[in-house]
Amino acid sequence: MISIRNLSVEFSAKSLFDNVNYVINRRDRIALVGKNGAGKSTMLKIIAGLQRPTSGGVDVASDVTIGYLPQHMTTEDTCSVIDEARKAFGHLKQMQQRLDALNAELAERTDYESEAYAELIDRVTTLTERLAMEDGSGGEAEIEKTLTGLGFARADFDRPTREFSGGWRMRIELAKILLQRPDVLLLDEPTNHLDIESIQWLENFLIQKAGAVVLVSHDRAFIDNVTNRTIEISLGKIYDYAVNYSKYVILHRERIEQQMRAYQNQQKQIADTEEFIERFRYKATKAVQVQSRMKQLAKIERIEVDEVDTSHLNLRFPPAPRSGDYPVIADALGKRYGDHQVFADASFTIKRGEKVAFVGKNGEGKSTLVKCIMGEIPFDGSLRIGHNVKIGYFAQNQAQLLDEDITVFDTIDRVAVGDIRTKIRDILGAFMFGGEASDKKVKVLSGGEKTRLAMIRLLLEPVNLLILDEPTNHLDMATKDILKQAIKDFDGTVIVVSHDREFLDGLVEKVYEFGGGRVRECLGGIYEFLEKKKLDSLRELERSRTAAAPKVEKPAADPAPEPGRPRKLSYEEKKERDRAVNRAKRRVADAEADIASIEAEIAALEQALSSGLPQAPDVYERHAALGKKLDNAMSVWELAQAELDELNQKFNLS
Repeated sequence: MISIRNLSVEFSAKSLFDNVNYVINRRDRIALVGKNGAGKSTMLKIIAGLQRPTSGGVDVASDVTIGYLPQHMTTEDTCSVIDEARKAFGHLKQMQQRLDALNAELAERTDYESEAYAELIDRVTTLTERLAMEDGSGGEAEIEKTLTGLGFARADFDRPTREFSGGWRMRIELAKILLQRPDVLLLDEPTNHLDIESIQWLENFLIQKAGAVVLVSHDRAFIDNVTNRTIEISLGKIYDYAVNYSKYVILHRERIEQQMRAYQNQQKQIADTEEFIERFRYKATKAVQVQSRMKQLAKIERIEVDEVDTSHLNLRFPPAPRSGDYPVIADALGKRYGDHQVFADASFTIKRGEKVAFVGKNGEGKSTLVKCIMGEIPFDGSLRIGHNVKIGYFAQNQAQLLDEDITVFDTIDRVAVGDIRTKIRDILGAFMFGGEASDKKVKVLSGGEKTRLAMIRLLLEPVNLLILDEPTNHLDMATKDILKQAIKDFDGTVIVVSHDREFLDGLVEKVYEFGGGRVRECLGGIYEFLEKKKLDSLRELERSRTAAAPKVEKPAADPAPEPGRPRKLSYEEKKERDRAVNRAKRRVADAEADIASIEAEIAALEQALSSGLPQAPDVYERHAALGKKLDNAMSVWELAQAELDELNQKFNLS
């Protein structure tokens, strides 16, 4: 569908990509991964046609459409939310024009038996079905479903887009791209402005309705759930894995270890060869052997070990001074802005040492309650901060508040007091700002570096109540893991406002949900909360259906299903089930065929090795490569078989 061929990109004589080749197929769900600066966003821009490579190119089939969501974009503020979303269907007119042209060509053709005529018929049929599916009143229904799925209330539909923050306007742009149903979706950090419910909705949409997807994201749970292929960009090359991110991490580690072993073996071989040359260089009787070794040395293709980031963020919060038993006690707490009641009657107690999460849709009051605790805004009801509570606060926009015209060192030097000023260099080094990095201007730092710099402020004095509002935005996965472990090890009380499920998992033991003007307490971790919420939603939906259904007697021929027996599927549901099962079976069969083919190659190679005949110099490297290929194929088969087993269990199939 899309072919990336011999792609090379250079910036200021530095090679970003070097002769990269791969193909994006229909239904591929690809995660682009790599270090910051590896070229992930650049790759998306090149595929989208917004940036030209130095050499090579991207071949896109003529009928393939591409939708691209960048990290940052300029949005218009000239109409309402619903009208802006309707712009997604502007392509229908173009589709109709293409269909009219094809029908006109069809009327003129007389080569009814030719392959070209049959292909033209197929194009007309496909375009007609696509136009019929997207046109008409169904478009309005899709707009409503998509906007509500991304967190908009129906009351928001007629509001001007200028009333919404940049994050909400990015959601409108995402909705427009999804509504267009492009064949290939290119998404650069799509979850940055979404809450947990919207992220889950987007996951389901991409899994069930999207074609090919290529995405860049630091949300591990999101890319694990959505993707089935991982492409790593490293040192200008790519490594293509037919597995999701979690499996890729294991295979990546194995690849680096294998590279290191091969590198060490080659270095020993080179050292031995060079030693032989130096030893016998001036001996006439060894001249032929020396010349042979020199030629052999010149022909060796040097093995490179992929760059491993050995810098390590050493993050540890200072010991927390002891506070009272209950750092935060709220009783009938409420906050109102004019006629808008953000939340009301919030009553809860946070005990010393607890780690809790504030979750819910954007605009439901999470950050507002944090501001109440910080004493930044007035409120209704009672809110008491416990004895000897010292608060450390990381605001959502903390990184944006930094002075960009001063250096990293000066940023900390201006706020540090007392003995801590003598340790600024050590602290900066622990946060990967050692050496020359401490003299960089803040304005040249990446989003993740600015977040780390803002985080240092929390370490300048001991606190016992940490309040972190979206602390993981712009942090890569490795840094998020380090921050998560530091919060786990912190012996004080923690309130985390976050939509990152993987970050919250295993970190918090209590969840406070904000929504509908209420604050609800849920004991347990984030996934226990989400499971309970899903069950509550199903019960609420069932109650709504029961209340709305007309009370008529069921005919005797249609008895109620027995308890525990699954309901009878509709015709469309059966078709969808059969398609999903058949796809899973095909993936299992394809994986088994790949395994059989690779095993046959290995067997043939081992038979040749056991024959005692001379073999090519690279025979052992080929054998190792085939072993690695077999491991990868086995991983693919395991994933495909697990998916098939899950479907069989879900639908009670044998």
